Amino acid sequence: MSDYKHTLNLPETDFPMRGMLPKREPGRVAQWQALDIYQRLREARQGRELFVLHDGPPYANGSIHIGHAVNKILKDIIVKSKSLAGFDAPYVPGWDCHGLPIEHKVETTHGKHLPAEEARKLCREYAGEQVQGQLKDFVRLGVIGDWGNPYRTMEYANEAGEIRALAEMVAAGFVFKGLKPVNWCFDCGSALAEAEVEYQDKKSDAIDVAFPVEDADRLAAAFGLSELAKPAAVVIWTTTPWTIPANQALNMHPEFTYALVDTGERLLVLAEELVESCLERFGLEGEAIATARGEAFDGIRFRHPFYDRLSPVYLADYVESEVGSTGIVHSAPAYGEDDFVTCRAHGMSFDEIKNPVQGNGVYADDLPFFGGQMIWKANPQIVEKLAEVGALLAHQPITHSYMHCWRHKTPVIYRATAQWFVGMDRQGSHGKTLREKALAGIEATQFIPAWGQARLHAMIANRPDWCISRQRNWGVPIPFFLHKTSGELHPRTVELMEDVAKRVESEGIDAWFRLDPAELLGEEAGDYDKVTDTLDVWFDSGTTHRHVLRGSHPHGHESGPRADLYLEGSDQHRGWFHSSLLTGCAIDGHPPYRGLLTHGFTVDAQGRKMSKSVGNVVAPQEVMDKLGADILRLWVASTDYSGEMAVSDEILKRTADVYRRIRNTARFLLANLSGFAPERDAVPFDEMLALDQWVVDRAAQLQARIEKAYEEYRFLDVYQQVHGFCARELGGFYLDVIKDRQYTTQSDSLARRSAQTALYQVVEALARWVAPILSFTAEEIYENIPGKRGESVLLEEYYGGLETLAEDAPLGRDFWEQVLEVKQAVNKCLEEARNAKTIKSGLAAEVTLYVDDALHATLERLGDELRFVLLTSDVHLAPLSASEGAEGDAAEATELDNLRVAVAASEYNKCDRCWHHREDVGSHAEHPELCGRCISNLPEGPGEERHYA
Repeated sequence: MSDYKHTLNLPETDFPMRGMLPKREPGRVAQWQALDIYQRLREARQGRELFVLHDGPPYANGSIHIGHAVNKILKDIIVKSKSLAGFDAPYVPGWDCHGLPIEHKVETTHGKHLPAEEARKLCREYAGEQVQGQLKDFVRLGVIGDWGNPYRTMEYANEAGEIRALAEMVAAGFVFKGLKPVNWCFDCGSALAEAEVEYQDKKSDAIDVAFPVEDADRLAAAFGLSELAKPAAVVIWTTTPWTIPANQALNMHPEFTYALVDTGERLLVLAEELVESCLERFGLEGEAIATARGEAFDGIRFRHPFYDRLSPVYLADYVESEVGSTGIVHSAPAYGEDDFVTCRAHGMSFDEIKNPVQGNGVYADDLPFFGGQMIWKANPQIVEKLAEVGALLAHQPITHSYMHCWRHKTPVIYRATAQWFVGMDRQGSHGKTLREKALAGIEATQFIPAWGQARLHAMIANRPDWCISRQRNWGVPIPFFLHKTSGELHPRTVELMEDVAKRVESEGIDAWFRLDPAELLGEEAGDYDKVTDTLDVWFDSGTTHRHVLRGSHPHGHESGPRADLYLEGSDQHRGWFHSSLLTGCAIDGHPPYRGLLTHGFTVDAQGRKMSKSVGNVVAPQEVMDKLGADILRLWVASTDYSGEMAVSDEILKRTADVYRRIRNTARFLLANLSGFAPERDAVPFDEMLALDQWVVDRAAQLQARIEKAYEEYRFLDVYQQVHGFCARELGGFYLDVIKDRQYTTQSDSLARRSAQTALYQVVEALARWVAPILSFTAEEIYENIPGKRGESVLLEEYYGGLETLAEDAPLGRDFWEQVLEVKQAVNKCLEEARNAKTIKSGLAAEVTLYVDDALHATLERLGDELRFVLLTSDVHLAPLSASEGAEGDAAEATELDNLRVAVAASEYNKCDRCWHHREDVGSHAEHPELCGRCISNLPEGPGEERHYA
């Protein structure tokens, strides 16, 4: 018996079956670094159309988590896909480095009472260490960017740029100082941005309080009475007893109907529709003796329950009449936005607003009854005082959603402080208000997903002025000089800010804090105070477009301060997207971005938020160490990022299974290119076998869909299209069919070279398709492809060698789609026959296909090569009508109406070389183990002719 193995073209490749990604990926990272891949990309795409994705800076504090990984991988996929499409797509990563969390960390480590300059030095050092730790992990994820020259908001040039951005907004007329309630955290000792506030349940004291009437005659007249027969009071309901000492007004709705209720000892004013529920809550009985609309009570004065102070009624549309309330609101203008606006609108001056709560949450010492006490601890005593003076009608604890600091998780209050604001409704030098410009900018921006537009629009339409000042050490200063008498900004403020910016550019923010005002103001210095406030960190990140994207900056581009895309989590509608929009519109008159893409948050397989206490945290570092970064990247691409993104060990395991399918497909393609030199052996498209033309055509169609999906940021579609192609067209059809031709025909035959040409073109395309997602694996595939190679797949563009079938091709797309459907139906019948032990394998079978005339005409075009397509040793075509009376094995029905299949074991011997069962095996004296086809395919033979498959 002869051994014919050496006459076969068996697959051979250095591309390993196992990825061993955790072991191999670090070496690939080193290779890219040695190549300086980012700089090489810039050189390769120089002069091409720009695509700029501006990086939203993560905060330089702590190790990266799975959300960081999602964000950076999505950005990397986009940047790489744009480069693949031929764009010059730079990516400059950034970090947010100022702010309270870093300052708090330094205080925790080194103590709270460090000299300010020493504290800033330690903050800068700590932030630098955090940046390096995060940078290392981002690089390990396979993210390509200008890692040697990222932007950091604490770099002197950026700090100076931020001051210049503020100066431009001052010059445009948008910045002002005012007393206004802002979110205030006692632990931070500072105002908070909207994005720094979260809501948690809190237990509070809900109280109903009576305010005795001062203007009894006016109250009687409002109800159409000549006089009040008894003492009267208006009743308010609140969940913040600590604000009662600061009460200065009462609010009633002008259109509500109010009732005067006789309860025996006194008369109570309540919203008519709430009388019954209120009396039940108070434990009183009574009846309404008169009613009047709210507008009748405007200006009527009532007395504060325990201070010698009057509280007039101010009409307000924001008053509500939900069950549990009284329809009247007590107004403490220092501790509520609506309260503040209403009292100011009624002529209350800043100086008249009472603000007894200090920055640490303690009442001022001179506040009667409660001075020196923390407001939360004073609540019970205030309730007792109200009861003592007979003003407390009801008291019960409730649990409700309340503002909390996102860092300290402690309750936050509204507190009126003197702060610097960016005015939303101030008309700037551009002729429109900032709100108008921002809303117009939103309409001109592309949102992905589309619902983000309405969300951001609602936020901008309803937001108050932006408080940009903070009272901290570690932040970019607000370099203003205020006149000690008038409180006005120095008339040369913008000019002075440029002087400060130049100093900060060379010395950092300490240049301002150590500055002697006389250095800039000369003899005027004694007339001015130097402002020590720092800027909100959202102003830091929100102005990076101003000094990172402009052409004058080392990272800048000729496109100017407008990126094609910002990409962040959906929470950034109220964060970075928001602050960038406002600063861009204030400085340049338009948003700093053309498009906004948002992704959801990561949750576990049950939809729960990631939590260390629950034990469901998936750390990207652990995933990279166990499975590899490419598995994490593939999971990101395979997930609908527009909503919550579920991740778990099991989900990642399934992702790894898909990865193996793609990898094994690539390995088969590469292994069957053994001995193929494209420049020597490639077959022109019109000379290729029909099936090879079809698979190249399918790849060309797929590439067009992939290009479109990448362009529209539909990475899930890319994942599904590539996986589907590997599983269906390649793994489920083409690669199985060509094995016989690849292995058994002569090594330099047209039949084999045609298939190899198709495999070569498909794998060239495939390596590029997956490069933005599976960057490590794509590089490995790319370097194993025969022929001339570039330095990296990441420097390549879409493969241009794919050709398409003509619309009138004899064996065109519709033809092969029909053949594929038939093959899938036959495969099921063969599998059933194997399970029934009728046959051992497909090649041990003969099949009879009972078909209608149309399908018969289609299949007979393949002639004898139909058996190679169906992977059987023989195929017979018969009329569909003959299936009912077929002899031997009954014909099985299939999912196709025009096809029935009969499977029978072949009665012929198996060829030792191709494993087909053929009638002529054993009839050739020199090669009794072979069929005649294999004998012709031996090196000394004339070779087999193939035309179709």
